[in-house]
Amino acid sequence: MLPKTILGFGLSKSCIRELAAYGARRKAEIGADRVFDFSLGNPSIPAPPCVEEAIRDLLKLDSIQLHGYTAATGIPSLRKAIAADLQKRFGLPAREDLIYVTCGAAAGLAICMHALLLPGEEVIAFAPFFPEYRMFTEGVGGKLVTVPPTEGLQPDLEALERSISEKTKLVIVNTPNNPSGVILSEESLQKLAGILHAAELRYGHPIYLISDEPYRELVYDGQKVPCVLHYYDNAILDYSYSKSLSLPGERIGYLAVSARMEDAATIFAAICGGGRVCGFVNAPSLMQRVIERCIDQTSDISIYKSNRDLLYDGLKELGFDCVYPDGAFYLFVKTPEPDAKAFAERAKKHELLLVPSDDFGVPGYVRIAYCVSEDQIRRSMPAFRKLAEEYGLC
Repeated sequence: MLPKTILGFGLSKSCIRELAAYGARRKAEIGADRVFDFSLGNPSIPAPPCVEEAIRDLLKLDSIQLHGYTAATGIPSLRKAIAADLQKRFGLPAREDLIYVTCGAAAGLAICMHALLLPGEEVIAFAPFFPEYRMFTEGVGGKLVTVPPTEGLQPDLEALERSISEKTKLVIVNTPNNPSGVILSEESLQKLAGILHAAELRYGHPIYLISDEPYRELVYDGQKVPCVLHYYDNAILDYSYSKSLSLPGERIGYLAVSARMEDAATIFAAICGGGRVCGFVNAPSLMQRVIERCIDQTSDISIYKSNRDLLYDGLKELGFDCVYPDGAFYLFVKTPEPDAKAFAERAKKHELLLVPSDDFGVPGYVRIAYCVSEDQIRRSMPAFRKLAEEYGLC
């Protein structure tokens, strides 16, 4: 016998990965220039020069020192640098002894679930949400409770109040959001904090808020991402350098436990235990040292803004109803028919690979990843026009 839940996750396929694999096959069959693959959120701009410079310089170190084990929580000097960066950027009382360096944001979430969640307890996620939230939750015996969005895709806080129960242990926010690109507003965050604090008093136990922020630096038009640690004490920040430094395959990020959290040291110890249970001996040694040298740098995200404007304006002109993204590198487009999967299948006939929204917890949308070349976006517009004409949009 095998664990049914885990086996089920292994047998089920990620719609995003399946679509990307289909795209690879089609490119081999008809040529890459004829396939418009918008499936995978893989950064398309180079890492900033400091990354290559740091790697070249670090390779001069003794090989054993460079590639050996680090402390499970991360290299002390990196944890100190992360805490200092949080203090500088957000005015937070961040503490290095509450920083845990992770193998990316996904590992951070998995660790938190193992650290905090008991079987049968509930995790609340706001739709639309990253599909793996369900796996992280149910993989440790928890239950994922989804809260629908408002029309503007901000969290529906009235629905949140109705969803909280005595079993609620965690709430996850993702800002900027994957798949919509929407940023959680300061007003929404303040109200959210008030609702959770009242629920803590009502039920007599902590409710932890995890802010999943791999897209924090990918914001446009002067937008800012409010930091949850300012508004709620029982909060954990989950961050990744995958998008800001264009290093998705290097798997490097961190968890920061709020210094204002009651029993913060105990929660941090549980996070350390969660890392052990997940088998994370330590985050990649080389990349820890690279991050320490590049901690305040980002890739040239102006390219993503240019792509966003080109795609958004182009699809709006064709009659598509699009959610305007303030951050990340995704465009969330309302489908002209209720069945998003059917729409995505019709798009495939035009070699347009778009991700249906069902696995993100909402019906009737597709996600278009615009972390692609500007040339691909321009070349895809005739295909989008043909698709729009089929639905009488233009």
